[in-house]
Amino acid sequence: MSDQKLTGADLEKALTDRGLPITGTADEKRAAVAEYDAAHSPAPTAGDGDGGAGGGEQTPTPTPTSTTLDSHTDAPSTTAPGDGPADTTDPNEIASTVSPDKAAAAQAGHGTVNGVVKTGEVATAQVPPKEDQRVETYTSTKPDGTKVLVTHNLDTGATTATPVD
Repeated sequence: MSDQKLTGADLEKALTDRGLPITGTADEKRAAVAEYDAAHSPAPTAGDGDGGAGGGEQTPTPTPTSTTLDSHTDAPSTTAPGDGPADTTDPNEIASTVSPDKAAAAQAGHGTVNGVVKTGEVATAQVPPKEDQRVETYTSTKPDGTKVLVTHNLDTGATTATPVD
């Protein structure tokens, strides 16, 4: 690899050529390329010597397995493969678009920038204690003519239908 700093399409091509993940910041991507190149550089000899490479112990930046909203606005979003930049696998995250810092992203060599951040969490519903839950009960007739007792819990949404003798 040359002494020039990889940026933009050249950085993406270097990652793709080496089979490395294309997620993370530009600096993380450059570090992954450098680590890969160091681990896969030719050994000084073809013999059994250790060659000083450390046996490939260095690991490139791992590919995320889930996607959550990022808090930064000066670099691309970090996403799992197949997810988009505004995706989240956390059902409790609330997202909003913001004005990204395009100048800082461009200066860092990023071609894209994150413009969606987490603004809060979905409130979890508080189910009242069993003795305070609202339940309605009524009899109904099924399409086959069977009479049933329907019990519907308005707080939990649970509904049961029990045959009536």
